[in-house]
Amino acid sequence: MSKESFISLREVSKNFKVSGGLLRAVNKVSFDINKGETLGLVGESGCGKSTLGRVVMGVYQPSEGEIIVKGEPLHIKSAKDRYKYAKVAQMIFQDPYASLNPRMTVGDIIAEGMEIHKMYDAKKRKERVDELLETVGLNKEYASRFPHEFSGGQRQRIGIARALAIEPEFLVCDEPISALDVSIQSQIINLLIDLQQKLGLTYLFIAHDLDIVRYISDRIAVMYLGHVMEIGDSDEVYNNALHPYSQALLSAVPIPDPDMEKQKQRIILQGDVPSPIDVPKGCPFAGRCRYAKDKCSEERPELREVKAGHQVACHFVDEINHLK
Repeated sequence: MSKESFISLREVSKNFKVSGGLLRAVNKVSFDINKGETLGLVGESGCGKSTLGRVVMGVYQPSEGEIIVKGEPLHIKSAKDRYKYAKVAQMIFQDPYASLNPRMTVGDIIAEGMEIHKMYDAKKRKERVDELLETVGLNKEYASRFPHEFSGGQRQRIGIARALAIEPEFLVCDEPISALDVSIQSQIINLLIDLQQKLGLTYLFIAHDLDIVRYISDRIAVMYLGHVMEIGDSDEVYNNALHPYSQALLSAVPIPDPDMEKQKQRIILQGDVPSPIDVPKGCPFAGRCRYAKDKCSEERPELREVKAGHQVACHFVDEINHLK
């Protein structure tokens, strides 16, 4: 059975004018997220993954390219367009405290979206708030309290309840657990998985922890300097990364077994990440790649399928990985 694409990016770029020129935060990114799946987006800090998440959310308008949502081009040019798209897509933020208004009660925070979208009467909204709190694992009595009265994990559950309030189909999860204690992270991840199964949600999950991304994601996309370098099935990318950058990232993931950790061969990248204001005309990773040749500095590699469902942007991927 063919998969139904929920959202498609086609050569999407996002540039910002800065004093030194044009900062190219996202550069000609193309991928699909299928209905009901989770696409994990990983990469080093500053690679553009959070900017891409905001472009997908409509917070930033693409400088180039097109976003297609449920078969229709996404154009947000007015408050009315943003209002309409908010019913489709919502965001879970990295900082569960800064994203909640400290002067509002939890009940008002969760109900705010329903009021804006004129959903239900006051009594039904209160019932819906209670229901959402219980859905995310919190007591409905918490509705009358304020954000500062909760732990980080509880605040993130409140943020998730707020995101679900107007019944969106798609959530952009922007590093939703990075600010939480390790002991709480797995609880939030499992909650997101349960909600996806229960409500049929589609996720773009942004993170830098490859183990977490592998656990929650159906597919993984690896970003470097605003480009997608590799994308494929989660286990396939994790166990059989083909791009030299992905291989280096994965080599840094700790292995729980001390003996295996000692034997692991770490790939140490040389050099610095190029400036996004002065992106190389060829492969953005060429200056740090141990396999780079002249062609890599002159010609940008296209993201192409090298195995079924596994795409890589590398001129010499077949040679490097001995693919037939």
